[in-house]
Amino acid sequence: MSPRSASVNEELRRRSRERLLQAAVELVSERGYEATTLGDIADRAGSARGLVSYYFPGKRQLVQSAVHRLMHRTLQEALEREPRTEDGRERMARAIDAILGLARDQPVLMRQHMASILQAEGFMQCPEQRRLAELLSETVARRGSPDAAIDYPMLRALLMGAVYAALVPGAPMPLPVLRAELFKRYGLDWETGVPPAPEGTDGTCGTDLSRFFATESRAGEDESRPKRSDPAPGTRQSK
Repeated sequence: MSPRSASVNEELRRRSRERLLQAAVELVSERGYEATTLGDIADRAGSARGLVSYYFPGKRQLVQSAVHRLMHRTLQEALEREPRTEDGRERMARAIDAILGLARDQPVLMRQHMASILQAEGFMQCPEQRRLAELLSETVARRGSPDAAIDYPMLRALLMGAVYAALVPGAPMPLPVLRAELFKRYGLDWETGVPPAPEGTDGTCGTDLSRFFATESRAGEDESRPKRSDPAPGTRQSK
């Protein structure tokens, strides 16, 4: 059998990484961070356990990347939903509501994300985080910011603070109150965006998140190739 081309190997690696990100989001949402092991994530993803360390230095980095992916794609979906708009105020309202909506819909996952950032390793940059940053910076610019490089970090800090305030055990702030304060700061009308529903969830992953993780083959790729347990370059699978 002829060796796979470089492009096919790259596609297999991409899909393996995507499956690990999706598995991390699902398991941490279901079980919490401490009860989720790298072995659990690899098993859920259908990957060899040694493959996890090929893509990520450790569990904390993997989970942060997975949450940043979820945040980026949730924000992207909110900005692109119909009716499409280029209005900067509407896009800012959608961005705020998208992030507050994650605090409502994925409290276990988002609470763990905030706790992870406060650990010694702190905030970790990754490709998923950079995409999220680019999208938020673009949103700030369309809102009319004269200097998105300055105003984006402030928006990020305000959103992180709002998520933290909404999820503090024993003393959470209501999402409508947090939304009102953010909307006031940015001069947004209450009717814009998509206000968070008043009722929360039970803290489990009750929504299918697979649409946020591109685990299937891209157009033009051969679907007959294996989709699971793809070995990392230079490794062998046990027989």
